[in-house]
Amino acid sequence: MTYDVVVAGGGHNGLVAAAYLARAGRRVLVLERYDHVGGLAISARPFPGVDVRLSRYSYLVSLLPDRIVRDLGLDLELRRRRYASYTPKGGTGLLVDNEDELRTAASFRSVTGGEADLEAWRRFYGMVARVAETLAPTLLEPLRPEIDIERLVGPQAWRDLFAQPIGETVEEYFADDTVRGVVLTDALIGTFADPATDLLANRCFLYHVIGNGTGEWNVPVGGMGAVSGALEAAARRAGAEIRTGAEIVGIAPSGEVTFRSGDGEHTVNGRHVLVNLPPAVLDRVMGRPAEAPEGAQLKVNMVLARLPRLNDPSVDPRAAFSGTFHINEGHDQLAAAYAQAARGEIPALPPAEVYCHSLTDPSILGPELRGRAETMTLFGLHMPARLFRKNPDKARKIALESTFASMNAVLAEPIQECLLTAPDGTPCVEVKTPVDLEKDAGLPGGHIFHTDLSWPYAEEGGWGVETEHERILLCGAGARRGGGVSGIGGHNAAMALLAS
Repeated sequence: MTYDVVVAGGGHNGLVAAAYLARAGRRVLVLERYDHVGGLAISARPFPGVDVRLSRYSYLVSLLPDRIVRDLGLDLELRRRRYASYTPKGGTGLLVDNEDELRTAASFRSVTGGEADLEAWRRFYGMVARVAETLAPTLLEPLRPEIDIERLVGPQAWRDLFAQPIGETVEEYFADDTVRGVVLTDALIGTFADPATDLLANRCFLYHVIGNGTGEWNVPVGGMGAVSGALEAAARRAGAEIRTGAEIVGIAPSGEVTFRSGDGEHTVNGRHVLVNLPPAVLDRVMGRPAEAPEGAQLKVNMVLARLPRLNDPSVDPRAAFSGTFHINEGHDQLAAAYAQAARGEIPALPPAEVYCHSLTDPSILGPELRGRAETMTLFGLHMPARLFRKNPDKARKIALESTFASMNAVLAEPIQECLLTAPDGTPCVEVKTPVDLEKDAGLPGGHIFHTDLSWPYAEEGGWGVETEHERILLCGAGARRGGGVSGIGGHNAAMALLAS
């Protein structure tokens, strides 16, 4: 059977591409190996007998452009978090309140002892805001050359965010170790790099601060599954055909796609094939040598019976945990953890951050749990796949124990005492390492961005989705300007095809 477009992989980018192309009158088939679509943008109930829909892998939305939401008519609510972050420091902490500048200023003075870093924060993030506003729209356009982007953002921002290692920039702007760490965490999410020397950290930073022109990280009401559900509905409404339980086992340059399902092996033909698979997987199914990237994160999903108490009595835990709660992510702590991980050791005091989705969106809790439980999502940094290769189970256990110890070092009580217990008597804790993501989600190296993030420009032009084969385009996170829950890769692949 022949289709205008076969989309290999039903993650959120594949659904975006399918919706745009079907709306344009193309005959589209989406093939997905799981029994559901959405890829890592899904909700799940991982604890038997506990009625909570957790955003199991990806968990917040920033990079999804409003334009895609409008174009596809998505029934989706993204809720703003009042508090950007809270970072404990001894008996106090740095609270960044999006709606109370005076409170934020007082918190800076309490933590840093002066005005200098507060003024530097305003200056630095004013620059970042201008870059976000000007750069974000270009992500949905054909690629511009490097010189155009340099002119667009201006010489100071180009130097500080693109040309110079972000670690050097942060040290120039800020004096306080805690403030430096808060800024640097955006350069290290899912990325194993030394921000003092490696421009990969700059690329990671950019993708975490320019989303939708504001850089805000918002809560998807109903969980991440609501995002994929809205995209699936848009694709089906437009007329795309979606087949689950169909694992891609071969893609030919001619557009022939072979997949395996419960009733055997099948072949379909596409005038074009849009690939929503990691580049290493595409290499494998095309019979080419594949080199896996390396992911670097620890994801811990929890359900709490109550929020833990803080060392800082002036801050309500509901405020601290509804934003991003930083755990041992000071500048020097990040550097120490990186050095340990680079030596092949699980960091002794792992840097991590948590937030509680249910504080902003209680709809993910079943009726009996609302007001009686909260969800908590932890994302750990500097946890590369190499640490979990030799003995995955033992390393996972050590990583969780170390991470809990790291949390407890900044809380007024152990986090273990706050965990909800499932009906079978087990605490509600789920741990996912890069090796788990490789095994469970099919991500080579457990890399959440499919491959290392790229600069949002290229001298060769195009849409950043082209491959060496004219009929095969990338449409996933592995495309240039891909990564994160954005739909940008899917949009750009569709636009490239429609323009051809």
